[in-house]
Amino acid sequence: MTLTVRLPDKLEQELSDYCAAYRVTRSAAVKHALENLLKPAAPGKLVPEHPFVGCDKRPGDIARNVKRLLRERFRATGSRG
Repeated sequence: MTLTVRLPDKLEQELSDYCAAYRVTRSAAVKHALENLLKPAAPGKLVPEHPFVGCDKRPGDIARNVKRLLRERFRATGSRG
């Protein structure tokens, strides 16, 4: 499969530098990076580390109640914009 991706100039330069330093092709470096990114999580760990994943411990579907939950949150802290 062929995949075309536009990279910002800085990222393209970093990729080129990495490939030159480690003597690998750009394709091989990108394949390796994607394999690591898509690797299954370690046993007992359901989601990859992310600062927002799991930060709200309330039960239920948070996505369907975002506005109400935000109102409750800001009323509780007394913050007014």
